[in-house]
Amino acid sequence: MKLNLKLKFNFKNKHVVRKANINLRFNLLTVLIYIVGIILIAQLFNLQIVHGAEYREQSNTRLTRESTLEAARGAILDRTGNYLVTSKMEFSLEMYKTKVDTETLNTSILNMIQVLEKYECKYYDVFPIKIEPFEFKIAEDTLAAWKKTNKLDENISAEEAFYKFKDKYKIQNENIDEVRKIINIRYLIAQKGYSSTKSVTISEEIPREAVSEFSESSEKFSGINIVVQPVREYTSGTLASHILGYAGRISSEEYEKRKNYYNNDDIIGKTGIEYVFEEYLKGKDGTKQIDMAVDGTTTAEYVSKEAIAGSDIVLTIDANLQKVTENALASNIEKISTGGFGRSYDAKAGACVVMNVNTGEILAMASYPDYNPADFVGGISNSAWNNYINNPAKPLVDKAIQNSYSPGSTYKMVTAIAGLESGVINLKTLINDTGVYTKYRDYQPRCWVYTDYHTGHGYLNVSQAIEKSCNYFFYETSDRMGIDTLVKFAKYFGLGSKTGVELQGETQGVVSGREAKAKLHNGEPWSAGDTLQSAIGQYDNEYSPVQMARYISILANGGNRISPTIVKTIRNSDGSEASREEIKKFVNSKLDIKEENVEDIQINRENLNAVLEGMKSVTSDSGGTAYVRFKDFNISVGGKTGSAEAPGNKVHAWFVGFAPFENPEIAIVVMVENGGHGNYTAEVVRDIMSEYFGMNTQNIDEDMSAVPYVEFIR
Repeated sequence: MKLNLKLKFNFKNKHVVRKANINLRFNLLTVLIYIVGIILIAQLFNLQIVHGAEYREQSNTRLTRESTLEAARGAILDRTGNYLVTSKMEFSLEMYKTKVDTETLNTSILNMIQVLEKYECKYYDVFPIKIEPFEFKIAEDTLAAWKKTNKLDENISAEEAFYKFKDKYKIQNENIDEVRKIINIRYLIAQKGYSSTKSVTISEEIPREAVSEFSESSEKFSGINIVVQPVREYTSGTLASHILGYAGRISSEEYEKRKNYYNNDDIIGKTGIEYVFEEYLKGKDGTKQIDMAVDGTTTAEYVSKEAIAGSDIVLTIDANLQKVTENALASNIEKISTGGFGRSYDAKAGACVVMNVNTGEILAMASYPDYNPADFVGGISNSAWNNYINNPAKPLVDKAIQNSYSPGSTYKMVTAIAGLESGVINLKTLINDTGVYTKYRDYQPRCWVYTDYHTGHGYLNVSQAIEKSCNYFFYETSDRMGIDTLVKFAKYFGLGSKTGVELQGETQGVVSGREAKAKLHNGEPWSAGDTLQSAIGQYDNEYSPVQMARYISILANGGNRISPTIVKTIRNSDGSEASREEIKKFVNSKLDIKEENVEDIQINRENLNAVLEGMKSVTSDSGGTAYVRFKDFNISVGGKTGSAEAPGNKVHAWFVGFAPFENPEIAIVVMVENGGHGNYTAEVVRDIMSEYFGMNTQNIDEDMSAVPYVEFIR
């Protein structure tokens, strides 16, 4: 190529200089284009002719897919380090679409099924036509809809439909059983939709022996991939089921809200700790790259992003004490319902809470009946679900926190403290129980002792009134001070407000008073009779067992308010721990818990001691309503029985207590729905205290367990 550069430069002629520069640039660019073209042609020749076979072979093995490495879900432990919930790793078989012919695909599917059946692995069976000996069958209730969905003639028989699918999938095999197995998987992947990058799960919980066979003979299986998945394992069966909750497959509604962080088949917490601390437990998934040939065989695998395990949640409960608590509650309900105390009641449900009186830590919390969280792993069966929801005792409801009940006479300590602190009674005040409270003509309630024996308790001070559970004493005390003062002290003890425990669905309860009546009784005015009933834990008073445990703890610890908790700490995968402030802020936001402003009250120690002495007499004096249950007990106990009237002619049975009396450590509250009398439930508290203090279970003489119930109605 010739470049004409013969120019006479005249620097005085700017036009000529500019034209020369343009010509020079154009000609140089032309040269450059020619050179690049020659290089590209040479490279193309090298790729297609010289190394063509080599690169074609490499391209066949470089079909790369990205697979999720599921993070191990965090564990849930008790306070001593016992694992209550863990994640075990299981293998699943999934299938991708590959570039193979139909015959190869069908043969590969049959090979895959034969391996699964060899190791007794269950796999998804979604094809509705079943083959019974000499007959093709399909469920009548699904037949019409299925034919319409699959664009089949409405008059076609099950056998004719079967062979249409055989032809559709070009299955050459003549063994009918094997044909159906191939059709089923072809039908499954057609329904689910799969591609070279989107898989369909064929089977789960595959044993290692099957995994080995799939890996060693991968050339026989087109497009399969073995996935390692963490599966939830509840190591202690039904223990603490309402606390732990359960996890299950994410629903479509949950996925829509969380699809930036979740896959559509992820496991997610549904109830209990599993739900509340989902964000901590989940962890962060990783990714794995899989290189496959176009025929579906895997050529290489490598981790491109490591998974990060979820945080562990350490609870405040003690697994051994929890087990004793659940067993004691269940045995007590059984005994009540079968007449073990001399008269049977239709008792089917109850709850119990054990709390550290100084810290608010929940050491055990039981709700009866319970359920098995393992039933929900991988999806609960219809029969199991129906058994749960149709059970009148409502096993899926945590009665310790989600239900509220009239407290009956266990509320009388609130009335006593309110009366003493407001000055309407003092430690020397004696009130004469004549049996019937006759101050008001239109409402004259009776003391329980009059109902049973047609007499009154006579003159009693506040400690004696608690020991005898004298209704009359508390009628008069409340009448003197009025309902507003009583409400103020009930709220100070945490009644009528959520405790803030780290579990969903906690009830607020109801403090019986003017505000509650306005809401619940169509604005009816407050009456003196309402005050009298409220003073003995009836009328609108309703509290959960966990609220009652906080109330008794505050009494036992000297009047100091506490915040109940069931989470001791959160341990992150990097070894760090979440602070109490972080946990509280997270839980309050997750459960929409708002801090309540409660008037601070400094309870006079002498007044408090008088009430506590009355509680001690309940268990230690022969006239106490729970004396028979604790008369030979080695630990001094403060307690109170309660029998609360409920709708349907039911009487809920309560016992609240704390120990040791001299230096309280724990408070225990037990409630049995329609349990008859609080005295009966005291056995639960006794058995739990025996475990907590390292004692042998106390034996009560058989004749004492059948003491006439009328003596212990309050």
